[in-house]
Amino acid sequence: MSTPRDLIRPVGNRVRGQRAVTDSLVAVGREVTACRLCPRLVRYREAVAREKKREFRSETYWGRGVPGFGDPQARLVVIGLAPAAHGSNRTGRVFTGDRSAAFLVRAFYSAGFANQPTSLHRGDGLHYRDLYLTAAVRCAPPENRPSPEELGRCLPFLERELILLGNARSILALGGFAWDASRRAAARIYGSEVPRTPFAHGAVATLGPGKPMLYASYHPSPQNTHTRKLTQEMLVDLLEQIRGSWASGSEARGRAKPGGKAA
Repeated sequence: MSTPRDLIRPVGNRVRGQRAVTDSLVAVGREVTACRLCPRLVRYREAVAREKKREFRSETYWGRGVPGFGDPQARLVVIGLAPAAHGSNRTGRVFTGDRSAAFLVRAFYSAGFANQPTSLHRGDGLHYRDLYLTAAVRCAPPENRPSPEELGRCLPFLERELILLGNARSILALGGFAWDASRRAAARIYGSEVPRTPFAHGAVATLGPGKPMLYASYHPSPQNTHTRKLTQEMLVDLLEQIRGSWASGSEARGRAKPGGKAA
């Protein structure tokens, strides 16, 4: 399995085409937390943290950028859209404290990637095994809609994480926005063309021999889970297929086992 190219040099929160230098997931996380590059997102995340949701009035909201979380030696990297206003923007940990997190982490637990089926707050004892969870955009966006410019400012954080997660064999994008961001970031880091595979639950894109496979899932939002567009069975099945591909050493082609219609 090849590792990401050493032709990209992380500098602050930007990526330049030079030799690699020392970096770490801890350093990326610190920069994510301190980042204020997107005025609209900063205003929104801080306003939500001040105003709060009634049921969380007694809590102190995080109100900053949210770092990735998980196993630094992970073979599976899972990428979401962005922090939820009263989920990760409140708790400070990606996919923690809201209904999407509850659905997602239960699936991780069922598939053997998590030590517990809940993700409630940063001190709840959750650990991931062989999985690293992150997002395309690190601040809660209004209406869950980051702008292209905001994604462009944030994407270098994801690129640096992919460089540092040298054991990654599979990348799973949650939703169409994350799918597009993941294809862009992975192609840049692994020196491939951006895959043209359209988004669909179970879609698979190749980057080339010895490089991670890209997988897609519907996002675990209440809109998708309440309508059963995405079920626990569908997501757990996809996670197990991904793990099974490591054991077999086979390269996926086209699509994984069908689980839904294209979005």
